[in-house]
Amino acid sequence: MDLVTTHTDNESIHYCFPNNNLSCTRNVKPGAEYIFVYIFISTISVFTVFLNLLVIISIAHFKQLHTPTNVLIFSLAVADLIVGLILMPVQAIRLIETCWYFGDTFCGLFMLIMGVLLTASISNLVLIAIDRYMAVCHPLLYPQKITTTKTLISICLCWFWSSSYSVAYPVSNAYFNASHTTLCYGQCIVMFSPAWRFTDLTISFLYPCTVIITVYLRIFYVAQQQMKVINAMKGEKCVMVSVRRKSENKAALTLGIIVTVYLFCWIPYYICTLTETTAIPSNSMTFLTWTFYINSSVNPLIYALFYRWFKVSIKHILTLRIFQPASSLVDIFTDYNSHAPLKK
Repeated sequence: MDLVTTHTDNESIHYCFPNNNLSCTRNVKPGAEYIFVYIFISTISVFTVFLNLLVIISIAHFKQLHTPTNVLIFSLAVADLIVGLILMPVQAIRLIETCWYFGDTFCGLFMLIMGVLLTASISNLVLIAIDRYMAVCHPLLYPQKITTTKTLISICLCWFWSSSYSVAYPVSNAYFNASHTTLCYGQCIVMFSPAWRFTDLTISFLYPCTVIITVYLRIFYVAQQQMKVINAMKGEKCVMVSVRRKSENKAALTLGIIVTVYLFCWIPYYICTLTETTAIPSNSMTFLTWTFYINSSVNPLIYALFYRWFKVSIKHILTLRIFQPASSLVDIFTDYNSHAPLKK
């Protein structure tokens, strides 16, 4: 009787790599749940790629959108696109199959890509905060200090810093702190030393977030003071200034919402990274991980809700008007249905 029980128990155990004695065990899900989760996560991934691709095409195609602020949005959309294109599908397979089938080399590369995108995203948000600070608090200096060329250089430096910082992980012994011999074969787990986790938290999250929050508090304070002054003034010139200020303030508010959503998605995860991995339930870590992945899908939705130009550009893209002659010169700010080129 004992032999039968043992045999039955062994048959119920599934391994990631049956021919490997060090293989991790694999949790087998019911067929319906298995298919549903794959379809659901695939839909989110495609949705993320599609929406961010619309943002990228819009800003790249229409000449009117070649502004410093939109170039920064373009850079952030590129990071979100890569999340949907690479990180989401791989993480989905890892979540559903509960095994890592891509080897140790790609495990390190996967963590490297994740680190680059995380650092690049927060760095882009810092640049966006500085851009909005100059536009709202120093409007007369903004055209001279913040140009498209300078912004492009800043973005390149931002991505270079993100890549360099993330590449420093495998160079450091703290990155792969634990020996892989202590793990079963079929896992992709990177262990951080407490000192390294705190250092990473400070450099790549706390410091940038402090800068962003401080700058935005200053922006909203100055914007409020400006609107009080404008409301006390009269005349046609005042109306023009008021429209311009309201536009800049709305842009600051929209981008402020993006920053806020980003922080809400990332703060819980970073708090958990300060604890030992074994102290965090796997379901909780999975939820937190997918929370900041889905943040990449939310940003384009925020643009669609608050930016009129994004709604107009989507219509032009989906109706294939962007293939018409001089479509890049269309005035998308004044007329939803305009086909005429921008007047020079």
